[in-house]
Amino acid sequence: MSQESSPPREYAPENDSREERAGWRTFVALGDSFTEGLNDPAPDGATFRGWADRLAARLAAERPGLRYANIAVRGKLLDQILREQLPHAVEMRPDLAALSAGGNDILRPFGDPDELAGKFEEAVVELRSTGADVLIGTGFDTRRTPVMRLVRGKVGTYNSHLWAIAQRHGCYVVDLWSMRVLQDERAWSEDRLHLSAAGHHRVALRAAEALGLPVSEDWRRPWPERQERSWSVRRGEDLRWIGEHLGPWVGRRLRGTSSGDGREPKRPSPRPLEKASLREDV
Repeated sequence: MSQESSPPREYAPENDSREERAGWRTFVALGDSFTEGLNDPAPDGATFRGWADRLAARLAAERPGLRYANIAVRGKLLDQILREQLPHAVEMRPDLAALSAGGNDILRPFGDPDELAGKFEEAVVELRSTGADVLIGTGFDTRRTPVMRLVRGKVGTYNSHLWAIAQRHGCYVVDLWSMRVLQDERAWSEDRLHLSAAGHHRVALRAAEALGLPVSEDWRRPWPERQERSWSVRRGEDLRWIGEHLGPWVGRRLRGTSSGDGREPKRPSPRPLEKASLREDV
């Protein structure tokens, strides 16, 4: 392992310097479907937006002309991200890089959070060696998510490693595990595997806060009250979810295929944000 990077950061926004944020001229996001932005439709209707795009819009509001690339691709395992995305990200020489990876590995029966963390740290060291600041995303708390709750212990172990990595290498952290607001089903899309537009919006606010960016909303605000659905309605939704989403997802795992096979990144090179992308509403 390479020599440790700069001293650990405090994660409260008030401890981040405005001068440092002003130096972020190129932002690159790496990862899987979470960072690609599923299922948050982009303004063009042809791609997805997601928390990273929304965060880029906030960064661009402080730094006009910010160049942004998103090379995350759905379904990618950690090894694939390190092999296919990391070298490309390093070549772009970003001032700020967002790295969230390992979730798809954790979901696999033999995914080892200790081994994954070692590989993740090597990626962080490589990014930090270029002078880039790095924003790390932890895993979600899956206790209320069907099927995914079975890997909650592995996610917790992996998160502990990620926090330690952040401390050793002076990284920013988006602590998704502690976001209780994401326990509400409205934070998730119909497939229950990916965030909704509202969920991505909340995560973008949390990420902005972690970076010390000014925000006009509180990601913690409660969801509006709504009428509780009956047991029969909820069971019907569960059965429909199994047939339309869980079944195909399990089938891809058994076949060794991925929804990202053959798919190119949506934003492969850094460029300024289009005017329509600068709006960060839900």
